[in-house]
Amino acid sequence: MQKNWYIIYTRPKCEKKVALSLTKKKIENFCPINCKQVTHLRKSKLLQEPLFNSYVFVYLEENDISLIKQLENVVSLVFWKGSPAKIKDEEIEAIKEFTTNHQDIRLERTNVNTNGEARMVNGPIYTMDGKLLMIKNRTLKVNLPSLGFTMIAEMEKESIMGREITFGNKELLFQ
Repeated sequence: MQKNWYIIYTRPKCEKKVALSLTKKKIENFCPINCKQVTHLRKSKLLQEPLFNSYVFVYLEENDISLIKQLENVVSLVFWKGSPAKIKDEEIEAIKEFTTNHQDIRLERTNVNTNGEARMVNGPIYTMDGKLLMIKNRTLKVNLPSLGFTMIAEMEKESIMGREITFGNKELLFQ
């Protein structure tokens, strides 16, 4: 049987615990972490928290789903139209690359059309391949149609002018 990425819905604030339990059981998983710079009383610290609240992604065969439901702090699997929601490999790779290269990531809801393509609620300014990468000024946006979200990060102006940025198999030159 073929392996797919699925979404596990966890208890609040238990994403890292569930990911650790899955890793101990040798089940491939991914809990995207968002790094935020927080300033409190003149002290600045880097806060690491899950990007998707109460979600952990797991890569397994459909007949192994029953093992996931037995884990502590797991509420259920996320379902779409009566069957477990499957996430495309490309979207997982996009999340991994985006969280590796950017900090202070925000999430926005997108409308998902019946044909599976996502469209921005506010409307994109620049689109590459119709749905994956959008750039407006210093804002980088990546659509995740399977999840119904768009990841948004701000880039520093000095870091993007006159430079090529590679995202997945796409290259962009900023002028």
